[in-house]
Amino acid sequence: MNIYVGNLSWNLKDQDLSNLFATHGEVTSAKIVTDKFTNRSKGFGFVEMPNDDQAQAAIAALNGTEVDGRNIVVNESRPKPEGERGGGGGGFKKRSFGGGGGGYKGGGFKKGGNGGGYNRDRGGYNNDY
Repeated sequence: MNIYVGNLSWNLKDQDLSNLFATHGEVTSAKIVTDKFTNRSKGFGFVEMPNDDQAQAAIAALNGTEVDGRNIVVNESRPKPEGERGGGGGGFKKRSFGGGGGGYKGGGFKKGGNGGGYNRDRGGYNNDY
């Protein structure tokens, strides 16, 4: 079972999180999420425990307890609904920004044509180059 752990101290390390849960059963992995640029903790993490009964016991025992001066939040991790997932940012690719375009009725940039824009009078898209 994957377990969400929130409101963590920024001083806590992956091993500390693993040790905290290991008192309640086997821990497959423990990872505190960090900022990719500063490598600073974002204050939450995830613990993977293979035995669901042990995981539920750990959640019940640790939720709301004080760890390193903060009351932690512990619950079963659930995936975000599709609409709430953040999209990945696209990287910048060097390319030419000149040339063709589109637009309405003759508003393109290419010589000798309208750039394939939408033409209302012709009932749809126009690809006259």
